[in-house]
Amino acid sequence: MKLSKIIQSLENWAPSIYQEPYDNSGLIIGDSSSDISSCLITLDITEEVVEEAINKNCNLIVSHHPILFNSIKKINFNNWESRVIRKSIQNNINIYALHTNLDNISDGVNKKICNILKINKTEILKNKKDISCKLEIYIPEKNKKEFLKNIYDSGGGIIGNYNECSFQINGKGTFLARENANPKVGKINKRESIDEVKLEVFFDKNHIDDIKDSINKFHPYDQPVYSISNNLNYSNNIGSGMIGERNIEFKNLLKEIMKYFNVKSLRHTNIIKRKVNKIAVCGGSGSFLIEDAISKGADVFITSDIKYHDFFKADNKIIIIDIGHYEGEQFTKDLIYEYLSKKFLNIAFNLSNVNTNPINYQVSYGK
Repeated sequence: MKLSKIIQSLENWAPSIYQEPYDNSGLIIGDSSSDISSCLITLDITEEVVEEAINKNCNLIVSHHPILFNSIKKINFNNWESRVIRKSIQNNINIYALHTNLDNISDGVNKKICNILKINKTEILKNKKDISCKLEIYIPEKNKKEFLKNIYDSGGGIIGNYNECSFQINGKGTFLARENANPKVGKINKRESIDEVKLEVFFDKNHIDDIKDSINKFHPYDQPVYSISNNLNYSNNIGSGMIGERNIEFKNLLKEIMKYFNVKSLRHTNIIKRKVNKIAVCGGSGSFLIEDAISKGADVFITSDIKYHDFFKADNKIIIIDIGHYEGEQFTKDLIYEYLSKKFLNIAFNLSNVNTNPINYQVSYGK
């Protein structure tokens, strides 16, 4: 199986266009034309993980966290990133990462956390905007149906839970074909008038190349006239964090978190409610969503990497629980495994057995 096919499938699931501007998702190391026989799936990529891939004959590693996150100016093998890069290249191992793009989809990292904690009626906590475009194009009335079908097949016309959405205005199109034109309708140097429809169709930015290809392939005119513009609409299905409902005693919620996520210790703000009904989550670093969780009426916000001063933002309006970065995202590799193993039956997918958590907890010093 070509790596390009696997990448295409992952991009359909969690398009890299959904990643945050600071992120570095995608093919980090390797060649998309590589033939992939076996794949190792992990949260992080360390030297131990690469060694595990070598031992399991995996020539692809798919991770959540990119091995190259910040800019790197030297590869001199004095740091672990450089050694991972060297070992991967020496052993022809490709590396692909799905980071914040997997965080930001509705069935991604945060949905996985919600499922584990039995949080229902989930929705995006902070919806993203500026990720969709609007196509405006003119088409002869008689060609409208077939043309629209191909636009829909290319990813157009999806708005939330609705498909095949469009706005249509009937009118008259006029033109005069000059010399060297190749009109599908009418004749050279003769004014023409034709029944046309102006179509307006919204689509996700990640489909823009498919939409353009569809126009060039299926529009009947030799020079179709259209425009594509960005819009500031918020997406219902793309964004940061997730919020949902569950009625539970707060002390029981803590017990479940420590059990299911194997948390050795928890940090949290004042317990202002004995029972909670609305819970917000964000895998990884989520302090930027504290105000959103409060404004959406969450009783509890579960995330990680909360700084000392950020805990004050709770202001007795919400309970913030810091469960740890690794702990909150450890099941992301299961999420990726479940997706890929269903899509590709002729490739061996392996879950990494390496615990990549760089943090150790001292719970007792003994006597």
